[in-house]
Amino acid sequence: MIQRIQTIYLLLAFVVTGILLFFIPLWTMKDGKDFYFMQSQIYTIILGLSTTLTLLSIVSYKKRQNQFVIGRLNIILNLILLGLFVYRSLNLSGETPAVSEKGIGMFLPVVAIVLLVLANKAIKKDEDLVKSVDRLR
Repeated sequence: MIQRIQTIYLLLAFVVTGILLFFIPLWTMKDGKDFYFMQSQIYTIILGLSTTLTLLSIVSYKKRQNQFVIGRLNIILNLILLGLFVYRSLNLSGETPAVSEKGIGMFLPVVAIVLLVLANKAIKKDEDLVKSVDRLR
């Protein structure tokens, strides 16, 4: 399980979606307070689903097709989350009373998407290898 490169990619995606966002704020309010994802219920739900799907994908290493589908669903969830962040930043851009500075936390879903795409690529490569060996039997 751990010797496969897609597991490493999935573990890194788990760290990005499940751990780093607790420590890195999404943006800073004008009054100097940091805004974390836990302060919005929709962000918490989507990130919780994404983290759960990443863990489920890591655990289902014997079922490569399911792992591939779970990875795609996780990419879609992270795209939705990124869309919500972009929408929020465009609605509240500049020096408004609500947001004065965007944080690096808004771009962590991009890192997670890249890692999930790399994991799916490796899963597909493994699946193709197994199919080619089955053809030879």
